[in-house]
Amino acid sequence: MNNPATFYIVRHGETEWNTKGLLQGQGDSPLTSDGIKQIADLEKELASIHFDHVFSSDLMRAKQTAEILNIERKLAINTTHLLRERAFGKYEGKTREEFQEGNRNLIEKFEKLSKEQKWKFKYADDMESNEELITRLLVFLRETAVAYPGKTILVVSHGGALRVLLAHLGYELTKSKGLIGNGAYIKLLSDGSDFEVKEMKRIVAESV
Repeated sequence: MNNPATFYIVRHGETEWNTKGLLQGQGDSPLTSDGIKQIADLEKELASIHFDHVFSSDLMRAKQTAEILNIERKLAINTTHLLRERAFGKYEGKTREEFQEGNRNLIEKFEKLSKEQKWKFKYADDMESNEELITRLLVFLRETAVAYPGKTILVVSHGGALRVLLAHLGYELTKSKGLIGNGAYIKLLSDGSDFEVKEMKRIVAESV
């Protein structure tokens, strides 16, 4: 890659809905006191890194996270819907158990699909597929990499978004829970065409 942008893509801190095991999607839930501490610790961890720009999902939990990470840097925080969590539609605010119980037949159907079919699959019309989610994430990453070659960019997004991005880049998440911790991040290089994962923190994944 020639003069790529460097992205640090962070998952927001723990939220109230995280502690209750609720599907957040594009609903809003504030950070808990533990979530605020997680991100304050991350801010110290990243203190030596010079960031040129900050971007965040426009959802409250991501914006709160970006504000804490930016407290000493005082850069403009640019928010965008492209970095949002997957839309869960009618399932937002439901527990994972409620989701699974109400979709037993669809979950069985999903397991039998090909990898390409799974990428397009939706459990409800108002829920985003992996394909829809990765499409908007890649629009953001490609456009931002082209706009800011050679720059280092802090990005705050969501666990589901990071999960789909890693899957797209050839990484398998190896457990059903706890794959991407609150305050986890990916260090990613991109010139707008190619992508290279350089580092992962608090993420359980392996290249396949």
